[in-house]
Amino acid sequence: MANVPVDLKRRALGRGLEALLPSRPAAAPPPPAPVAAPSGKPLDLDVTVIQRNPFQTRTRFDEAALEELSQSIAATGVVQPIVVRALGEGKYQLIAGERRWLASQRAGKQTIPAIVREVNDEQAMEMTIVENLQRADLNPMEQARAFDRLGREFKMTQDQMAKRTGKDRASVANFLRLLRLPEAVQGKVEAGELSFGHARALLALESPEQMLSASGKIAALSMSVRQTETFVRNLLDPERKLGKVEAAAEEMDPNVKAAQEQLQRSLGLKVRIEDVRGKGRVVIEYSNLEDFDTLLETLSR
Repeated sequence: MANVPVDLKRRALGRGLEALLPSRPAAAPPPPAPVAAPSGKPLDLDVTVIQRNPFQTRTRFDEAALEELSQSIAATGVVQPIVVRALGEGKYQLIAGERRWLASQRAGKQTIPAIVREVNDEQAMEMTIVENLQRADLNPMEQARAFDRLGREFKMTQDQMAKRTGKDRASVANFLRLLRLPEAVQGKVEAGELSFGHARALLALESPEQMLSASGKIAALSMSVRQTETFVRNLLDPERKLGKVEAAAEEMDPNVKAAQEQLQRSLGLKVRIEDVRGKGRVVIEYSNLEDFDTLLETLSR
């Protein structure tokens, strides 16, 4: 140490312990928390950070089926991941898989496998509707309201709705027509008391009061769709006057009569076939432009 220059000694002493002890590497910062970015790969998300989809078109869940799914998930877990989108601040919104999410919570699961997608409101709503329609478990009114939302909130035409959901335009139009039913009748359709066919037959009536009154009798008597169509025709022609029209109906060839009824069921409109020895005309009645557009679409196909 005697040969070490004084200024170097001072610099070494000035550094204190740092000069005497070997340097240690700085502690590495903790790794960042994983971010659930859209990747297409399922992640395990906490069930509590997932919110219900406001665009969900299904409003009713079969309680027994939901309980059965819950027991299955408790035993074997969720087989198919749900689909969500990130909302920010660690929150997510359901796009598809609400039954699995609800059943997982019932089963006491803390997490659920989920695929994160980067989609906007319109895409999220489309994905929700399409997923539900493909499962074919929406009731007719839920489907009608779903199509209505696509039209009102996203300005889609019936053609665009048909392409996005894989249905033909006439079917979309027929679902939308159900929204003309009184609220009480819509409730019967939603509850399964009346079918889509019953509802379409009721639309031939002119007033909401007639529709409501007729729906009560149809449900009470458990009428079939064909019986309902006959019942509605009788309501539209209560007098059942005898004369040329009545005589022609009585003498109508059974094949012509069957064709007339088939057309009425297919079009959802009042149809009359006037046939004389193989010649005649087909009269189709419609009550508004929407029915007329649907008729043109059906006939053009």
